[in-house]
Amino acid sequence: MKRMTKVRSILIRLLLSVGLVFLLFYSMLPAINFKDKNFLIFLMISIVLIFIINLPVYVKAFFDSLGQSSATVIGHNPVTGQPIYGKKPKKADSMRIARPLKVGFALLAVLVIWMLIATVIGQRIFNAGRYRDLIVMTDGDFSKDVAELQMSQIPVVDKDTASRLGSRKLGEMTELVSQFEIEENYTQINYKGSPYRVTPLAYADPIKWLYNQKKGLPAYITVDMVTQETDLVWLDNGMKYSTSEYFFRNIYRYLRFCYPTKIFEDISFEIDDSGVPYWVAPVVQYRIGWWDGKDISGAVLVNAVTGESEYFAKDEVPNWIDQLYTADLIIEQLDDNGKFQNGFINSIFGQRNVRRTTYGYNYLAMNDDVYLYTGMSSVTADESNIGFVLVNLRTKATTFYAVPGATEYSAMGSAQGQVQHLQYTATFPLLLNVSGRPSYFVSLKDAAGLVKMYAFVDVAQYQLVGTGSTVDEAKRNYQQVLNMEEIEVENPADEEQIEGVVAAISDAVVSGNTCYYFMLNGSDTVYVAEISLYERLPFLKAGDRVEFWYQATEGSKTRTVTRFAE
Repeated sequence: MKRMTKVRSILIRLLLSVGLVFLLFYSMLPAINFKDKNFLIFLMISIVLIFIINLPVYVKAFFDSLGQSSATVIGHNPVTGQPIYGKKPKKADSMRIARPLKVGFALLAVLVIWMLIATVIGQRIFNAGRYRDLIVMTDGDFSKDVAELQMSQIPVVDKDTASRLGSRKLGEMTELVSQFEIEENYTQINYKGSPYRVTPLAYADPIKWLYNQKKGLPAYITVDMVTQETDLVWLDNGMKYSTSEYFFRNIYRYLRFCYPTKIFEDISFEIDDSGVPYWVAPVVQYRIGWWDGKDISGAVLVNAVTGESEYFAKDEVPNWIDQLYTADLIIEQLDDNGKFQNGFINSIFGQRNVRRTTYGYNYLAMNDDVYLYTGMSSVTADESNIGFVLVNLRTKATTFYAVPGATEYSAMGSAQGQVQHLQYTATFPLLLNVSGRPSYFVSLKDAAGLVKMYAFVDVAQYQLVGTGSTVDEAKRNYQQVLNMEEIEVENPADEEQIEGVVAAISDAVVSGNTCYYFMLNGSDTVYVAEISLYERLPFLKAGDRVEFWYQATEGSKTRTVTRFAE
């Protein structure tokens, strides 16, 4: 009977230990990989849990051994000097009780010591050159590398505006708004050649999840960053795997149990060229010490609808993936590269050629990829940049452009100063090529967060600003400012020249500006020009000969006039 009781006790403690350790793993989700700090922390907590579960047994065994021991002198009265008799456990019993405790504490000590050693060997003071080389920069020519965008391609929507547009769109769907809310991901991607922000829906609360989880999340939201058009994209089959799911369909838990040894960076939501939603989980590789020098070795793609997943090495990741690297990881590597150009000691004393990123970044859609843009400044400079970098967020190809100029926040202040009477606030700038010159583009918002105006600010001379209620107007005013300063600018590469006789002309007011629409003899193409381009526009009539330059608008017969011959 006593033997059965002992077996039952062992079995209960074993099941309880396994259950609690599994629940701990289920909640922490560490990679079963000794290069994951969370895994070592998980092991240490597990050891403590097992010790706590077995503690009553150790205590009981200790007192039982006291009852089996003979009386002996265990001390003396400090006043009278008389011996004090008591019972001490037998040595064998003490060893049996202490052995599991010693093993547990020894394992804890080994794990703690290993964590300390692994942390020390990866410190920057010992590996400055290796941290510097985590990212490699090449020098580039901005005017050649970065194509000038047509005004119809310039993104005017930042993450905050996208969030407002998405919330408004969901609010229009009365059958959805009571059941779902919107995840605040808003990943920036290139979709069919245009910059978009995309984000999935999420269950509003656990009760809503209970009612809807069988069908899954029915849609995701796309925001065109150029036109501000916001769509709720319905799916034939709902998304069964997401961050708002519970249990084993939660995307983090699903990834962990499918790939138990892989260490993941922050996951992102993207759609492929067919609009199929995916979760992109970059896989972490440590290149310095034991768990330092974080980099990306590939990614696991999970179909958000079916749960089908596949791992791709970094060089094999599909081209439609736009954000394999997170912005925070890239900024950290850029800072290390700038800091350790001449070693660790120089980064503290002397600081020769030491540079840092400016306090912010933005994204540039180019060549069907998304690039991170940030300025580079000397560690001693607060108001000027020595240049800027563009980093491909899929391949990590990094190009440095030596263009001295104002920091992004200086440009934002200059744009706000141009309309200070309206008290608008500027968004973080987007770097553009305007007539061959690096230029900041910012949106100007009112107190309600609505975009009211736009501004172009010259990078090299941030006091040169052009503002307007439309992007076209802001650009024209900016180019006029450059011309007034006698700054040489290049004509757009896609600008074409034409000469002909006016067949018909008419005017209209668009966004508060007078625009003239005209056609030339022998052509059905419509040309549009704002009145500020040419002082003789109001006097043009059918039969007059004109010579001008224009830019084509993809998918349309309308052509935008950029300038007239004098």
